[in-house]
Amino acid sequence: MLPYGSGMSNSAAAAVLTTAHLPDAIRAVRTLLGIADTGQAEVDFEGVIRSPDVLTQVRHVLPDLKWSAAAGKEHGSSEAGDNPAGCLPIRVFDWCRPLDRAEPFIAALGSDPAAVRWDLDAWPAVPEAGLEAISQKYAYLTLTVNSRDLYQDEPSQDHTVHVHVRNRNGDQTARVHWLADQVGGRFTGRVELAPL
Repeated sequence: MLPYGSGMSNSAAAAVLTTAHLPDAIRAVRTLLGIADTGQAEVDFEGVIRSPDVLTQVRHVLPDLKWSAAAGKEHGSSEAGDNPAGCLPIRVFDWCRPLDRAEPFIAALGSDPAAVRWDLDAWPAVPEAGLEAISQKYAYLTLTVNSRDLYQDEPSQDHTVHVHVRNRNGDQTARVHWLADQVGGRFTGRVELAPL
């Protein structure tokens, strides 16, 4: 499954902050959103919901949640009109939501893993750091909650902030370091390719 669409281009998602304290991760995301151009931004969700309580809370945030049974669509999906409570665990994949849905979704997760991705308009130019603007095509920010990776394959008790930049000749390493510095993080070289 390609969680972020099946387009041919990729972005490099660089981990810039990992913390066991979710409020610290959210504070870092807010700081980065304050730097980014977010006029037309949207937020996407992907996760694995195992708990009936978490499902109830997430459906309160996203009443028309898009999902499929983790065991496969033949075991239940929102497309088929099935009841997700009878199909747990389920995989959530919901895109193009308003930004104000992100923090309530994160708060609803409990210990279940998820990735929340903000599709930004741009990372702006930072002339004093020698950084040119990066267009919407390559400007993303992802918070993985209870997971170290974008796809919930590495469950964890901590949370990681990833900044996405152009994946071409490593030409955006300076921006990754600059963004990490803005949130008191550190780029350690951990990067995942994210299909867009």
